[in-house]
Amino acid sequence: MSARAVETAEPLAEDDRAPLARLRERLAREERLVVALSGGVDSALLAVVAADVLGEGAVAVTAVSASLAARERTAARELMRTHGVRHVEVATDEFDRPEYVANAGDRCFHCKSALFDAFTPLSRLLDAPVALGTNLDDLGDHRPGLAAAKVRGAIAPMVDAGLTKADVRAAAAARGIAVAEKPAAACLSSRIAYGDPVTPEAVRAVEDAEAALADLGLERLRVRSHARGTVARIEVPPADLDRVVAERETIARAVRAAGFTFASVDLEGLQSGSMNALLRIVDVRS
Repeated sequence: MSARAVETAEPLAEDDRAPLARLRERLAREERLVVALSGGVDSALLAVVAADVLGEGAVAVTAVSASLAARERTAARELMRTHGVRHVEVATDEFDRPEYVANAGDRCFHCKSALFDAFTPLSRLLDAPVALGTNLDDLGDHRPGLAAAKVRGAIAPMVDAGLTKADVRAAAAARGIAVAEKPAAACLSSRIAYGDPVTPEAVRAVEDAEAALADLGLERLRVRSHARGTVARIEVPPADLDRVVAERETIARAVRAAGFTFASVDLEGLQSGSMNALLRIVDVRS
């Protein structure tokens, strides 16, 4: 462990000590590391702790394209600056790939392939593997991007260290990382219904709608795009449903201003990965 790790380590609660210690021990087996940084809690913890352990040998890299919300890009920059982590951005070309635009069930595979193509020059220059912020709870979900990561030889230190999502949040809080309780925020392309083309215009409508609703005070939400961008399906926690209905006219105007024709509310509330219910339909169409 580097001197910098000793200097920046924070006092830990007993319950948080083991997961963070395991992660540090796993990262100490590397000399250099390129950390894929989205700005969520998983990749943020990995980037900060990698810098603790490896110092200048750790570089956080953010993939920039239309699928990354501007707010997320800015937040990732500020977070790395706060923790003194080396951080660079690279452009990815997934929107130029027909397989990605087609938006079948394997879209994430093609997205991760584009990411690794963009990361490879830096990875080779530094002679460092690419590390993803995957945790144990991610392994049971529909994540074709993990298959692309495996093919490209990426590593998942938090899986190796046995960290669950709860472990990640607790360790991030103990380490003083501001996004420890940040809700999961998958890329904007995940908001487009499977089978509908993923285009910069489609994801921009989602981004604009979500930003407008966030400005209205809805802190946790998703805007899902259906019927080729004509229908916005709004997901909020059940506790916020009454408020959405009460403010339906303002919310509908904001959604239409973003480019949608209709605004709807999902009565089942906010659900991670809810678009996966469409995978059976996409398979039948194929």
